[in-house]
Amino acid sequence: MINKLFILIKLAIKLARSDALKVASKIHKPPLVIKILVGILSISLFKKDNQSPNLSDEERLCNSMQEMGTTFIKLGQFLSTRPDIIGEKLSKQFEKLQDKLPPFSSYEANNIIKKDLGEEIYKSIINLSEPIAAASIAQVHKAQINENGTIKDVAIKILRPNIKKIFNEEIDALMFLAYFVENLIKKTKRLKLVEVVFLLKEITNHEMDLRLEAAAANEYSENTKNDLGFNVPNIYWNYTSESVLTLDWVDGISIRENDLLEKNNINTKKLAEDIIQHFLRHAIRDGFFHADMHQGNLLINNEGQVVPIDFGIMGRLDKLNKRYLAEILFGFIQRDYKKVAEVHLIAGLVPKNIQIDEFAQALRSIGEPIFGHSVKDISGGKLLKQLFDITEKFNMQTQPQLLLLQKTMVVVEGVARKLNQDTNIWKISKPVLENWLKETKDPINKITDTIKDSAEVLKKLPELPKIMEQANQALSYLASGNIPQNSNSYSSLKIKELEMKSFRNQSIIGLLLLVFLSIIVF
Repeated sequence: MINKLFILIKLAIKLARSDALKVASKIHKPPLVIKILVGILSISLFKKDNQSPNLSDEERLCNSMQEMGTTFIKLGQFLSTRPDIIGEKLSKQFEKLQDKLPPFSSYEANNIIKKDLGEEIYKSIINLSEPIAAASIAQVHKAQINENGTIKDVAIKILRPNIKKIFNEEIDALMFLAYFVENLIKKTKRLKLVEVVFLLKEITNHEMDLRLEAAAANEYSENTKNDLGFNVPNIYWNYTSESVLTLDWVDGISIRENDLLEKNNINTKKLAEDIIQHFLRHAIRDGFFHADMHQGNLLINNEGQVVPIDFGIMGRLDKLNKRYLAEILFGFIQRDYKKVAEVHLIAGLVPKNIQIDEFAQALRSIGEPIFGHSVKDISGGKLLKQLFDITEKFNMQTQPQLLLLQKTMVVVEGVARKLNQDTNIWKISKPVLENWLKETKDPINKITDTIKDSAEVLKKLPELPKIMEQANQALSYLASGNIPQNSNSYSSLKIKELEMKSFRNQSIIGLLLLVFLSIIVF
């Protein structure tokens, strides 16, 4: 308990010194007890961060979170998908959070490889470079391996030392903070803050087992091997473990380098269309998509193919949700808002007692601004906020299973627009959706049959018997964005909630005493 309190107070002091309350107060009015607590914790012998006075409160908070390390970077990135919780302005700032930290030493990297892969495999790795990229969870080195007599260039991703322990201690403290807020501010119950933080914990722990990332990349490669213009790097399983991932090195151009793409005769207009259509095919055809398709994770190789990298966050949709998604998107494209409303009702996304015509009218208010305007004038963030507003108005519970998909759609659209500012995601999406709906033969009329068969079995992962069950479970969480009630993690969440209740009761007195001592000492 003392350790948990120490971590929580340490994190609270960091947040207090970053003026978090000042920004948060603009979104939700905090209770008096929180104002007092944050005010006390912001008193410190240490000097406050020396940030430019010209920065907005949101920019100051974003910069502070960047400096606070892995846990807060991941939290900020995750909250950027939740403007319903933090507001659109702050959500936009959090999208800019850079997943970068200083690299750890090559000496440590070598020791991790040796420990995880064994002496023999370690010795077969040639020319391991200094770190070429360092993120909050892992860093990447270039190297060579001897694969059946052939020397191959590879990228080796290595987990940061002790990152799991540090992250899980801090995220548990933040989960208690979310629990505290939910109990103090009843309106936040609808937002499922504890479940959101727990989901972030599950997702990030998934990222921190590189065997699962390798399994995701392998499945993604199998699904897309016949997709023209798309190529997933090959995984080298003998050189992969929980803390080490080895895959093909990609010589290519980052998709953010427009001038270089054009210099190499890459048609950026067609490339923008291809990226959107690839994403939709993967989501609707396969039910398995790359959920972190920002510019830094997309390269164009020497053959002009789109090459995705970093498979730590993947999304999955089951058969039923694929059908709903296609119908809803196609309904918007056709401007058939009543049909979209009916699909929401059938999907159980809205209560059965809502007025369909009223809901259809609300959906029209979202859809109509899309048509008849230049696509560059339509804000994906604004559109997302409107969807969340509709959610609240019609008493829909937050749908965690749609968060990854919604976030990725906005990101993919943004990537495409940077390649071609006149890219129209709706026009480009139409043929993909039409073809899939034709192939599935009027899915809405077959909902009853689909429900009976909606539990889609995951495709067989590579031969990793010891982690198969864990990989299936983790990937399914990322796919649905939800925690199934019959899962081990759901039980863990409930146990965690009981622990937090007990922790709350035990810690209130202890926390007050520590704060009192802090005032006396400092």
